Amino acid sequence: MGTVKPAYIKDIAIELLKKYPDKFTGDFDHNKKMVSLLTNITSKKVRNRVAGYITRKINRGFVKCSKG
Repeated sequence: MGTVKPAYIKDIAIELLKKYPDKFTGDFDHNKKMVSLLTNITSKKVRNRVAGYITRKINRGFVKCSKG
């Protein structure tokens, strides 16, 4: 079993998915770059956790997005 994501990670990710649904794909590296461009997150750890949460949501089919 993995760890539970903190609420602030989920909040940032969901807000980004609502604002920019067409910017994210099922690819972690692409999402990592997009999170860097669209936010002012300076911490690499937080950026990666947000990108990972977004990628997981997309790959599991919870969010509709562009496939790229």
